[in-house]
Amino acid sequence: MTDENHPQQNEPVNEYEREPVPEKAWKGPSSFWGMYAGEHTAGTEFMLGPLFIAWGANPIDMLLGLLCGDILAVLTWRFLTAPIATGLRLTLYYKLEKICGRRLVTLYNFANGVLFCFLAGAMVTVSATAVGVPFPGVKMPTFSDMMPTGVAWCVVVLLLGLAQTIVAVKGYSFVARVGHLSAPWMLLVFVACGLTTLPKLQSTDLSRIWTGIALNGGPSLGFWGFVFFAWLCNAAMHLGMADLSILRYARKASAGWASSAGMFLGHYIAWICASLLFALELQLHGRGASNAPGPMVYAATGWAGLACVVIAGWTTANPTIYRAGLAFQGMAPRMSRSTGTYIAGAVATFAGMFPAVAMKLLDFVGIYGTILCPVGAIIVVDYYLARRIGLTSNWAEKTGGSFNVAVLLAWILPLLPFAYLYWYHNVFPSYLTVPVWISCGILYIVFAKVFCRTPATANSIAA
Repeated sequence: MTDENHPQQNEPVNEYEREPVPEKAWKGPSSFWGMYAGEHTAGTEFMLGPLFIAWGANPIDMLLGLLCGDILAVLTWRFLTAPIATGLRLTLYYKLEKICGRRLVTLYNFANGVLFCFLAGAMVTVSATAVGVPFPGVKMPTFSDMMPTGVAWCVVVLLLGLAQTIVAVKGYSFVARVGHLSAPWMLLVFVACGLTTLPKLQSTDLSRIWTGIALNGGPSLGFWGFVFFAWLCNAAMHLGMADLSILRYARKASAGWASSAGMFLGHYIAWICASLLFALELQLHGRGASNAPGPMVYAATGWAGLACVVIAGWTTANPTIYRAGLAFQGMAPRMSRSTGTYIAGAVATFAGMFPAVAMKLLDFVGIYGTILCPVGAIIVVDYYLARRIGLTSNWAEKTGGSFNVAVLLAWILPLLPFAYLYWYHNVFPSYLTVPVWISCGILYIVFAKVFCRTPATANSIAA
């Protein structure tokens, strides 16, 4: 007979996809500090740091803007996401199903899963740039590369994607353990990259490193751009409530403070160190410099740096594939989480063969966050306000409805002006995330009053 707390190795991992996490599975703070540090001191940092230079950062705007934005992100995780996660102890997808209904949540899960797969794919790309360094036949991507750079590149991405997917399939506990073990020395390598790069620069004058002039000649990313980007580059996780799926395991809402390990170590120190690496590449190669993390880090720290790049992409891809797998499993509850995760891993690996997402990461994280985060406002309204203002909490569960029209309208309508402003007026996507989120919450209250006034009324509409 097997102890329930120590299942046999061949038993399936229970991730409580459609039930509250029981107390026996709650985890202490160390699981979350390690995971957040590992996930956010990771592959994206190697791509975003160079992009700051490409977008024309200046020292004051960057240093102060990132600091303010990181503080806002931590406060959002701690005081918005974590209390709801520990209050419900449900995945984002199952909670949305209770509100939206089966048919509508399937649409959201599909969008969520696909966008997370593309983000994970960008991290597979990052790891592949390190694995390919010892092999001259593997052509590294640059800012201008959108398509696969060759067969050898695709093979490297395929092998890495398979390995990362296998880790994600093993469940949250294993994913958290990988992040916990990897984070400390990864930060040291990031710092080492910065320290070894500085003496090689022609000038340590910060204004010569971050000049405030965009490489493409366009407008620079100013103070508020850095504030909103640092705060909202993970909007899907905190404002959008995707981290309900992670923080539901926490014993207390104070686990939300663990996000500070990722924000200040990764989204501050690591971003700045990665930016220095690209400054050196520009000094050596001019505007033809490559921003592929592998070659940049190898030039600064050698083989230890290459190992860091591989693991950095790994620790971001793992929890992202895990989240995407939960989204796909939510589309078809009879499908196992493992199957959903394998599907997510396959999509992420295929996406990783195309450097396009990684090379446009600054825009992509703003776009995917703004698309996904509005439903978080609906959860906030349902959790904190529904009973106080006369709305039906968990409308679909209580009424048997399968398609909550109020949710669809509240989610889609704010995205229309966002798409217009981004595509036709080139507005930085992170500036639009909060207005879209607030608009969604307000519209949901209005439309829910119309379509979901009472269970009886809601049943008649659903019918």
